[in-house]
Amino acid sequence: MNRVVHFEIQAEEPVRAAKFYKDVFGWNIEKYTGEGIAWEYWMIMTAPTDSKDLGINGGIQKRPAQTPPPQCGTNAFTCTIDVINFDETSKKILSAGGKIALPKFALPKMAWQGYFLDTEGNVFGIHEQDINAA
Repeated sequence: MNRVVHFEIQAEEPVRAAKFYKDVFGWNIEKYTGEGIAWEYWMIMTAPTDSKDLGINGGIQKRPAQTPPPQCGTNAFTCTIDVINFDETSKKILSAGGKIALPKFALPKMAWQGYFLDTEGNVFGIHEQDINAA
């Protein structure tokens, strides 16, 4: 089976994007200082190394070109993040400078879902599992 094993977030201001994701989700984000990459890159660890939680890690890199206008729709791979409490996470996103792209809605008998824009204009989703969602 082919599975997603890494994600990347493009940003006009990688430091600002790193702060946003640290503040909202508590991810450990550090500038990569090793060899093999010719551009600035930040590694994202979404959980401790010994975590048994499902998930993937990723990175932030400087956007190589201008962001397309909003009418173009999604301009990158959209990742959805599983959260414990949709409403609390939504408040954190908004207070960290994010914006609502598509408000909270029910995936009936499965979860609450919604989409947001980060400080760089990237779309991402949050997902709270709830079999009572309606």
